[in-house]
Amino acid sequence: MKRKNQKNRTELLPIIGFIILIFTIGYLGYTAKNADKIKADEESYSTIGTALASVPSDSKPAPDFELPDVNGRKVKLSNFKGKIIILDFWATWCPPCRAEIPGFIELYKKYKDKGVEIIGISLDEGGVKDVLPFMKEFGINYTILIGNYKVTQDYGGIRGIPTTFVIDRKGNIRAKYVGYRPKEVFERDIIMLLNEK
Repeated sequence: MKRKNQKNRTELLPIIGFIILIFTIGYLGYTAKNADKIKADEESYSTIGTALASVPSDSKPAPDFELPDVNGRKVKLSNFKGKIIILDFWATWCPPCRAEIPGFIELYKKYKDKGVEIIGISLDEGGVKDVLPFMKEFGINYTILIGNYKVTQDYGGIRGIPTTFVIDRKGNIRAKYVGYRPKEVFERDIIMLLNEK
């Protein structure tokens, strides 16, 4: 009887191996397909480079929104019309988001008087109670708003944070970054947009 069970198990090994192979191939195909989709989504916005100095043909208007700040006051994106805007979707619990904040603080100090605005849209589930103590701890000096599902969808469905948009003075999205970027990336963008006529 014991030998018969071992024989049955041995006969099942190729079948199990084949099933694992099919699942592996399916998984790799699925991830490759989604990687192409994510790459295409990211490329649907212009990427920053030397070409930023002229408006790319595929630049899109940044969707307007009205969101509360940490004091409950409603703020619209259109309130900042005519300014260069760094619009950052982030959360207090996100390590790469936290790593970008000191750079945003420095950039805001340096460029706020030159027509640059930095707006952080918090996606924390706890809202103000999570964000306000964090702002005080980090000394955040720029506008922080409390995000909602609608604004994430308006901006293409935020799939990962940080996700940061660079918006020119005319209100067009000029770049989209998914994931951490050093402050030098955003400073280069700011300088190029400040030099536009």
